[in-house]
Amino acid sequence: MGISRPSRPVLVTTAATAGALLFTTFAPGTATADPTPRPAVREGSPLGADRAAGAPERAAERALGDTGASGLDSGRGRGYPRERKLTVPPENPADKSLKLGLTPYHGIAPKLNALQRVGDRVSVEIAGRSTGGHELYLVTVTAPETAREAARQERMRERIENAPASAAKDKAITSSYKTPVFINNNIHGNEWEGTDAALKLIEKLAKAKDKKSRDLLARHRLYFSVTTNPDGRIAGTRANAGGFDLNRDFITASQPEARAVRRIAIDKQPAVMIDLHGYVNGTLIEPTTPPHGENYEYDLFLKNSYANALGMEAAVNGLGYTEEKDGVLPAVIPFRDQEEGWDDWPPIFTPQYMPFHGAVATHTIEFPMQVNNAAYETQPVAELRRRAAINVDIAGAAMRATLDYTQKHRTSVIADQIEVFRRGATGAEQVPLSEETAPGVPGIGPEDVYTTEFPRAYVIPAGRGQRSATAAARLVDHLLANDVRVERATHGFRLGGRTYAKGSYVVDMHQPKRGLANVMLADGRDISDKVSTMYDISGWSLGRLWGASVDTVRGGGLKGVHARVVHAASDVGHVAPRGDLRLRLRLDDPREVAALNSLLAKGVTARADGKGGAILPSSARGAAKAAAKKHGVAFDATRAKGREALHRTRVAAAVTPGELFALREMGFDVEPVSTAVLNAGFDWRKADALMVSAGLDRAKLNPAAKSALDAFLAGGGGLVGRGAAGAALNADAGLLAAEPVEGNGDANGVVRVSNAGGTITGGAPGHSFVYSPSWFTDLGPGVRVEQRYGTGDPLLSGHWRATEDGSGGPADAAGRASVVSGSAGGADVVLFGTEPLFRAHPKGLFPQVGRALLSVARS
Repeated sequence: MGISRPSRPVLVTTAATAGALLFTTFAPGTATADPTPRPAVREGSPLGADRAAGAPERAAERALGDTGASGLDSGRGRGYPRERKLTVPPENPADKSLKLGLTPYHGIAPKLNALQRVGDRVSVEIAGRSTGGHELYLVTVTAPETAREAARQERMRERIENAPASAAKDKAITSSYKTPVFINNNIHGNEWEGTDAALKLIEKLAKAKDKKSRDLLARHRLYFSVTTNPDGRIAGTRANAGGFDLNRDFITASQPEARAVRRIAIDKQPAVMIDLHGYVNGTLIEPTTPPHGENYEYDLFLKNSYANALGMEAAVNGLGYTEEKDGVLPAVIPFRDQEEGWDDWPPIFTPQYMPFHGAVATHTIEFPMQVNNAAYETQPVAELRRRAAINVDIAGAAMRATLDYTQKHRTSVIADQIEVFRRGATGAEQVPLSEETAPGVPGIGPEDVYTTEFPRAYVIPAGRGQRSATAAARLVDHLLANDVRVERATHGFRLGGRTYAKGSYVVDMHQPKRGLANVMLADGRDISDKVSTMYDISGWSLGRLWGASVDTVRGGGLKGVHARVVHAASDVGHVAPRGDLRLRLRLDDPREVAALNSLLAKGVTARADGKGGAILPSSARGAAKAAAKKHGVAFDATRAKGREALHRTRVAAAVTPGELFALREMGFDVEPVSTAVLNAGFDWRKADALMVSAGLDRAKLNPAAKSALDAFLAGGGGLVGRGAAGAALNADAGLLAAEPVEGNGDANGVVRVSNAGGTITGGAPGHSFVYSPSWFTDLGPGVRVEQRYGTGDPLLSGHWRATEDGSGGPADAAGRASVVSGSAGGADVVLFGTEPLFRAHPKGLFPQVGRALLSVARS
């Protein structure tokens, strides 16, 4: 790659095993990535061969029902401190932190209550509740402020974002704005030690009397999320109670913990943040290897992030831990020390999401001494506590060094944050990365330069140009929740050579957070030729995957567009007024599937229309009005009678946590199953369809369980299978004649597809999502191709290469069947080679699975 960087022990590969990341450390002089493809890294706690997706239903309901971003107090009219007496949870002797000598979740509230009584610097807010129902504590440490001063600080914060050109010239901001710093801890529940380091630092700052500390707190606000994942902290799991890896959820925001951090990003507007993790030996300190996210103002970001990383490295190494004495290797900065394998390309991680809200230095910190997973179970308690103490020490050093950096560079850090927003608001071009534009950063080469050309606007059309009004409303509300500005046209207009109706939504890309708008709505980029391996996903376009039509306007002005700023999408719930006609409900969005399921549960009759929608009798008008209001869906008038009857579908699901969540989002009654669950005895009378993507292997079933499963399938119980596990069960049960072909297991991204129409893919988007893609060949008689990969190169954005032997690449998949269906052995079957429910993210693809389940279910 032409990089001239020092060689030292570096982390270069990751793999997923039962939810843990396994790390390979290479000897000095081998700063290159292992070319062997890695297994897919999926959400939360990926299911083992004998585990069901065990997220409690109440947790899913809580996550789905939490429409508010968080419980944060806006603070308007209040100064600092803001003392709040926290409710102390009952003692929990099963809390996994205790074995490590660390603070259990139930021990945090008493400490914070006590710290609020120490002087006048510490305030605590409830930022929200976890999926498991635990309070999320946000601690603010700063010098006291009157209500008047706090209001002044808020006005300055708003000016920095909303009037950056004038803010850059405002001497009051330069002299007296308190620079916000955010320290995020324990987002992975079994990476504990950041919490304890934060509590120690908060206590030290609360009591400090030295001039440096007084000056720090007079000129900064320090925000600590003490534990962002209390569910996992208590249970000793990476994931939350819903099975989600929260540090993969920041563009989807499916979980309340991610929404709480999103609210912090918007309301507090940190200029600097660090995210505390484990375990990589030596301590890993970002910035990262290429590829770098193309939507960042990366010159400003790298200049600050690299300089802060050097300070953290010196602080960590300066603690005196050594390999010989303690087993601790020197710290590693991936940008400097690695070629590839730990990138900041996807915006799904906390430090990669924060820059879109103005942070100009963000970091993942991985402390070195492993205490989770196998180590937790096998190491002596004394050894675990020794390791945990080292990690707490190292986490504290990273925190203190970050505060030192911000204190020293307070003025320039805020100036750079203002410049991020100014470039967005004015539509300025990005500044390509170089040693001149990022002074102090050595070794910058062409492999580090990633920029994009921002469009002039995006339009989400209304009326005939829109695929689904429900999907459009969902997308608009999601953009607004992320602080992206959206306007709605008050008159029809013409833009970019197209004519749009009144009511169309316009995202003017001359706005402070244009990077976030673009990272969500743009197609993204095929980066397969840039690096050989990626740390996680590489494509995620909401414009292609969330079901709404989104048009890109490349040039020109917006003078002819008359629009007003909106704070919520317009209500699209509607029932056609003609009472003598039947009603048709499109099933193009999860909310529409959920609306149908709610109606079926109430006994409303419905029939399939053969195009992927549902037909209801005119007598269902009252129930339809209630569903339209609750779910935000539209019922059109139709004379069509419909075809086969649709029934409430109960799903036995051997799936990932993200898929379980998506099924429940669509309103299905879901019973998690696995090989172990079936072997223990499962009542198949509780299920109408089976979905399999993980955790169920028919070959490992005992005779009774195998016989019961086969009887269910032979008796008309349908099967929806995804990926290798779904295809294997189909083959082992002797059902659909379709030969699965597995592509490169490391491939992922947004792909072009062509849809056959009909029940499964009628009206579906022309794009899908893949992770470890597969396809089907040698199709037997009666097997229907519901969807194919696009011809040529099907990859729109992401990373998909052939394997070393030249197979498994996009060329092999081109034109092949990606979704197939048919009947065999008494069962209706649908098989997916794509991943339409991945991490509960690609909302516009969910209905393909929802329709499949409705179509295969036994009546």
